[in-house]
Amino acid sequence: MHGAPARHGAAAQHSSAWRQREQAANGGAPMLCQGSPGHPVTPPRGAGLGSRVRVGWMGAGSGSLGNGRSQFPPIDVAARARGLGGLVAYISARRAPCARAAPRPGRCACEAMARLTGARPVAARRWGCATAAFLLLLLTVQAAQKADLSGDATAATINHSLILLQRLQELLQNGNSSDSVLRVRTAASDEARVFHTHQLLLSLQSEVFESLLRNQSVVTLHEPPETAALFEKFIRYLYCGGVSILLHQAIPMHQLASKYRVWGLQRGVADYMRTHLASESSQGHVVGWYHYAVRIGDAALQESCLQFLAWNLSAVLGSAEWGSVSVELLLLLLERSDLVLHSELELYTAVEGWLGRQQPEDPVAERVLRAIRYPMIAPSQLFRLQVQSAVLARHYGAVQDLLFQAFQFHAASPLHFAKYFDVNCSMFLPRNYLAPSWGSQWVINNPARDDRSTSFQTQLGPSSHDASKRVTWNVLFSPRWLPVSLRPVYSDSVSGAVQPVRIEDGRPRLVITPAMSSPDFAGVSFQKTVLVGVRQQGRVLVKHAYSFHQSSDEAADFLAHADLQKRTSEYLIDNSLHLHIIIKPVYHSLIKVKK
Repeated sequence: MHGAPARHGAAAQHSSAWRQREQAANGGAPMLCQGSPGHPVTPPRGAGLGSRVRVGWMGAGSGSLGNGRSQFPPIDVAARARGLGGLVAYISARRAPCARAAPRPGRCACEAMARLTGARPVAARRWGCATAAFLLLLLTVQAAQKADLSGDATAATINHSLILLQRLQELLQNGNSSDSVLRVRTAASDEARVFHTHQLLLSLQSEVFESLLRNQSVVTLHEPPETAALFEKFIRYLYCGGVSILLHQAIPMHQLASKYRVWGLQRGVADYMRTHLASESSQGHVVGWYHYAVRIGDAALQESCLQFLAWNLSAVLGSAEWGSVSVELLLLLLERSDLVLHSELELYTAVEGWLGRQQPEDPVAERVLRAIRYPMIAPSQLFRLQVQSAVLARHYGAVQDLLFQAFQFHAASPLHFAKYFDVNCSMFLPRNYLAPSWGSQWVINNPARDDRSTSFQTQLGPSSHDASKRVTWNVLFSPRWLPVSLRPVYSDSVSGAVQPVRIEDGRPRLVITPAMSSPDFAGVSFQKTVLVGVRQQGRVLVKHAYSFHQSSDEAADFLAHADLQKRTSEYLIDNSLHLHIIIKPVYHSLIKVKK
């Protein structure tokens, strides 16, 4: 016969004898199969079902093609990338070339299955016909979906993907016609969990499984307890393209996806982690996710975790996860000026507790203590820390110069102090403090209704020399401010009607200006920060922080993507916009004196 080389072993002999009987039944002529050199199979053009993220790869999930005693030949990666058309080409390319022009229906797929699996002709005929019918059904659905592109108004899509998902789930649960077995072991147990699977479905999703199952049907996998507990969910994703996870399952599921190179699941879990940072958990999870992101090198997840911790540090300081913060993470946080917390004293108290629990080596403890911005702490509180803080007493020599400089900062005029010391360093830059002397909270009820205004006072600067001096600030909020180019103008028509302007053409605007000017402002500039609070998982947290300097009275992108017209907007809490406005005085040198 023409086609593939003769197979070895009893199975090959049995298959050869069966082919001879089939050839004799056809009058001595071999059967003609689509996909032979004379009749090549051309995969359909365009993105087939195989290009869909969740269910596209399921076009190949037609059940088990073997009888459990042998495996498919390795699947070509390029054919797999072509989706369903690639699978048809993969099966068809291994059929025997024939010479007759009139094939008998159903026999081509049966012979292909016999060649692929080494199964008996009867079993191969049963599963081969079922596979061919199933693939034909999926190709029909694919053709119906392509009808959408024809522009015909009568075109419609018939979608039975949910039924397909149900069938694939049943295939996994019942283990029907499985051709491979996964045995999952853990070091803590002698027992192994057994999963009867189908090589084709696993190989379509994971190149690791494709390699493992290439020459063996039973594979033993060794997993730690936390990933072994989720292995059933992991396998279900490979069959059905979906999985539900909880906060504590995110890391082990991401580990499974990374280990077996299931890239879609890996990206999905990473996105889940970035969007569930605000979710409430008993022990906290953001710190653990950050440390995991560092280990795997996920820079995007690291930055998301850092930003969340910085903007909601007060909530983290009082939680159980503060004790699990690593030295590296703590130092990164202490370097930032966008930390949102009540005061610098609150930060020192939390750091003192962390040092007491962790007991790091003296060089590490000294680095941490030197990252505290002591000039932002009032002199009376600094005196109390020198007397009552055991940590400060132990490492007093390492921070003595910083404490002395902080007392000088509070005792002298800021302009005089700036002549001799560099006030542009981070030590003299305030963080985002929520104390009343640094700003004010503003809750705007029904913010989409009309313009609002308010005013508040802050201290001129953090120095004790300026603490008694107050600055009044006026704030204007407009929910639908329009640029000049979009403002209504009178037309040249006789009626003189005003051009209509849609509400959605405007955007929210927040303007913050000082109500007065004073000579005391010399040597001081003001950085303005607006925090937007949202309710997530029952907690009010900071979702956005907008910062702008004295040279500008407003943030250009303030709530640019917020839809305040909807009561269900994520930016609203009970139909109210929760803002916290912070004024950060920053000293700078006017005249420098040579030392």
